[in-house]
Amino acid sequence: MGIGAAVDESSLAGIVAAVLTVSDSVVAGDRKDESGPQAARILSEAGAEVATQDAVEDDTRLIAARLRQMCDHLESRLVITTGGTGVSPRDVTPEATERVSDRLVPGVAEVMRSVSLSKTPQAALSRAVVGIRGKSLIVNLPGSPQAVKECMDAILPVLPHALELIGGHSPH
Repeated sequence: MGIGAAVDESSLAGIVAAVLTVSDSVVAGDRKDESGPQAARILSEAGAEVATQDAVEDDTRLIAARLRQMCDHLESRLVITTGGTGVSPRDVTPEATERVSDRLVPGVAEVMRSVSLSKTPQAALSRAVVGIRGKSLIVNLPGSPQAVKECMDAILPVLPHALELIGGHSPH
């Protein structure tokens, strides 16, 4: 453990997390949500407590409101979104995330894009962002369950340290 560590550097033990699926078709009941449960499973296996898992329509205002609630009222230290990160007109998760974030963490998003690009050229179309709101980290993931796994596997090693620093546990 690092200096003043509030988080086990090898896991997400002790971290309260939330998962938000962004999908018109999931909310309408036309499609089963597979990416949200995939993200929740990975977080649980890494030791996080997934306090809530929800779905919202592809609407900037609704997404932003739910992200604020998850970070501010539910006190989730890690919020994972799935879906809405592409280039279609209804893909607005990055805009909602930017709207509620105090700062962005572009390196984490670039790691996810890099890993995904090794699997498919369509990953270049990802507009996913990662942001900090207060003491919470918000991570946009693609909507595919396989892409959720690939991206989570890529960033999981840095999340405990990131959350430690965001929480103010830093020697600086």
